[in-house]
Amino acid sequence: MSWTEVRRDDRIVEWERSDGHATIRLRRGPNAWHVRVDRLYQSAEGRGYEGERFESESEARETAEAWKDEYDVEN
Repeated sequence: MSWTEVRRDDRIVEWERSDGHATIRLRRGPNAWHVRVDRLYQSAEGRGYEGERFESESEARETAEAWKDEYDVEN
């Protein structure tokens, strides 16, 4: 599956998986960066949510890219 950027503004970048059952969000907070993955219950691998906080933008972006690979499942 692939990921499509569905939102981009000055604080948030969000990608949606091609099946529509998972999203990954990169968010710039006031003091840190946050990355989260959210899977709907319809997702092939089941419902789930995971989030992490980072001090640097580069670490947050690396995690977002790694999660795209990790959660890129085939139906």
